[in-house]
Amino acid sequence: MSKVRTNSVQNIIGVILQNIPSDAAVTKIEYEGPMIAIYTKNPRYLLENNAIISGIVKSIKKRIVVRTDESIRKSEEDARKIIMRTIPKDVGIVGTFFDTALGEVTVEVKKPWILTQVEEGDEEEVAVEDRDEVASESISADVGVGSSSSSSSVGSSGSQTQAHIQKQRQIQALIIDLIDSTGWKVRIRKASHIPSESMKQVNYAKKLFANERYRLLRSVGESIFRPRLLEDTEATLMTLGGFSEVGRSCMLLMTRESKILLDCGINPGASDPVNAFPRLDIIGFDLEEIDAVVISHAHLDHTGFLPLLFKHGYRGPVYCTDPTLPLMTLIQMDMIKVAAGEGELPLYTERDVREVIKHTITLPYKTVTDIAPDIKLVFSNAGHILGSATVHLHIGNGDHNIVYTGDLKYGRSQLFDSASWNYPRVETLIIESTYGAKEDIMPSREEVESNFVSSINKVLMEGGKVLIPVPAVGRAQEILMVIDHHMKAKNMVEAPVFIEGMISEASAIHVAHPEYLTRELRQRILEVDDNPFTSEYFTMVEHPSQREEALREGPAIIMATSGMLEGGPVIEYFKSIAKDHKNKILFVSYQVNGTLGRRVLDGSRQVSLMGRDGKIEVVDIMAQVEKIEGFSGHSDYNQLMAYVNKLKPKLRRVIVNHGERRKVENLAGSIYRIFKVPAAAPMVREAIRLY
Repeated sequence: MSKVRTNSVQNIIGVILQNIPSDAAVTKIEYEGPMIAIYTKNPRYLLENNAIISGIVKSIKKRIVVRTDESIRKSEEDARKIIMRTIPKDVGIVGTFFDTALGEVTVEVKKPWILTQVEEGDEEEVAVEDRDEVASESISADVGVGSSSSSSSVGSSGSQTQAHIQKQRQIQALIIDLIDSTGWKVRIRKASHIPSESMKQVNYAKKLFANERYRLLRSVGESIFRPRLLEDTEATLMTLGGFSEVGRSCMLLMTRESKILLDCGINPGASDPVNAFPRLDIIGFDLEEIDAVVISHAHLDHTGFLPLLFKHGYRGPVYCTDPTLPLMTLIQMDMIKVAAGEGELPLYTERDVREVIKHTITLPYKTVTDIAPDIKLVFSNAGHILGSATVHLHIGNGDHNIVYTGDLKYGRSQLFDSASWNYPRVETLIIESTYGAKEDIMPSREEVESNFVSSINKVLMEGGKVLIPVPAVGRAQEILMVIDHHMKAKNMVEAPVFIEGMISEASAIHVAHPEYLTRELRQRILEVDDNPFTSEYFTMVEHPSQREEALREGPAIIMATSGMLEGGPVIEYFKSIAKDHKNKILFVSYQVNGTLGRRVLDGSRQVSLMGRDGKIEVVDIMAQVEKIEGFSGHSDYNQLMAYVNKLKPKLRRVIVNHGERRKVENLAGSIYRIFKVPAAAPMVREAIRLY
């Protein structure tokens, strides 16, 4: 029998008040979602005496954020004038966004590196103390360039240079001056090469719902920091989608205290709701009882059902990384647009997407965050797409640790570092198996690019066109960089490259979040203002009327969304390209069972498509069809096995998901045979007792 807790939790606010000097001029202390917000009329004092907050964090084991009291905040117009006057003109301020719910202003600038002028000399390395991902706590009173400035400063050796520390101090001094003079907390972000409409939509929704967001954060905080009802803990996992299949990734983690939904996607290849959407109908309680939704990354098969969740009554928080929010907004809005363009009734409206934005709380990598009375969350790099994260859940008082990999790339790419693996403890691992068969071994990167270049050159030299259906996020940016590199190196036949769909918008979001990219790309974007996703060879198709140029006689490369030929501008190109044997349809990403892309890849020579007039159009496929393996953002079989082997101490259990049945079973069998760890390959609609 469980033991009921008789003692209340420590009075967090009381402890803070006892340890804050009167000079801090604290006016109130409130819950702010998963953090404790300290409001002050003297922010300079707390920011310059950071040890005060550090000591409190160590004592209460909760995240703290310093906020400015509303009474000292200048009007937005006056604050903007001060910012424009204080920041040097050559930095190039592009815009400012005032988040009134948080009292923060984000300043987008073209050249953030001008703010730091490091003296020559000091290049001595200074060790950075390693931080336990579960036991450590972070202080959200940080200042600096970007939303997660610390992530760009720590190298693979776990050290940073004295020069970098000097840079950070210079930026910090400037921002503290701005906070002091404006009364707003100031963040500086690198402006993208083009205005991001998705980031504008996010900011618009935040502004529109500022008062509601303020109240929501207080309500969420009260739920998180309430006393636990029971001392004993147990956990059960319900598989709602994405098990022994690819698509509609969704699972429910239930403890005695909490219900946490992990991902909430759709299956783009399914035609009926029973197989297209998560099986939320089997959970046996109202959506209002779910405490939080945790999103691993932005792709539709992980986020496509999220607006529907709000449409049907969910009103709790959504946790994801900073770039995941605009990316999933982009993808969800595009889903509405594609449905309308095909004459179908969209599953949800823009209003539902704005509800998602209103309820989303973004977190940086490696930050321990309470999301329920008995659950802590840590996001770490998953290496899959921009902002993709592995989800580390710490249950109870060290009772059980779960890592859900989401989509995982355990191998470095041109865009992202390899997935994180150094968790202090993992008892249960939930791992994907998209390429979980023994024969799913990817070639080397050199071989991949050689095959890609050779495949395209054969077509271009014959005067044909290459259509590359590509996911807008991740693979598109990788392919753009590869094409630009090899054309400049004269390895690839020079030809115009036409780009249509969400690719440019997604690239803009990448540029706005350089701290989530590799060190080399961060430096190109932040230090020399070099956009890696643009080129003299690229032509952006901004309107359907411009497609004629891409399709006129002569060799060309066309990149368009979607990557599985499931709607979007790629369909119009496909209808034209498919009819000529000189052309090629070149796949570079995974094709889910049931999608048009999978049927074409499997050898279909004739497909039926819905025409603009609503009539069925039959398309004969005369063009060559090829798949280039190796560009995937998923791990191959060897990488998946290497990842499991890397985790220490030894796992108690592995649960395999996100793969076709044969691949799930193979990976689970291999893990058990080689590592002697129990490995399960569940189906959808199963309940698994974790402990």
